[in-house]
Amino acid sequence: MKLTQLALGAIRNNKRVRARLQLELDRSEYTINRYVQENDIMLTTATALKIIREETGLTTKQILEKEKALAA
Repeated sequence: MKLTQLALGAIRNNKRVRARLQLELDRSEYTINRYVQENDIMLTTATALKIIREETGLTTKQILEKEKALAA
């Protein structure tokens, strides 16, 4: 699973979401910004999803999408 572009945009544009993610995940501002830039799996943890839902009002369906499998 990864975050949708809608969710990533909401995080980028909401200082409060980023601040709560920093506090709750015990990560620096730089790290949270990198997580958003790279759509890092750390943003799909239960804690991160709870913060994103609470601060943005987005539903889980609006936040998460399945990653496309790579053909071998």
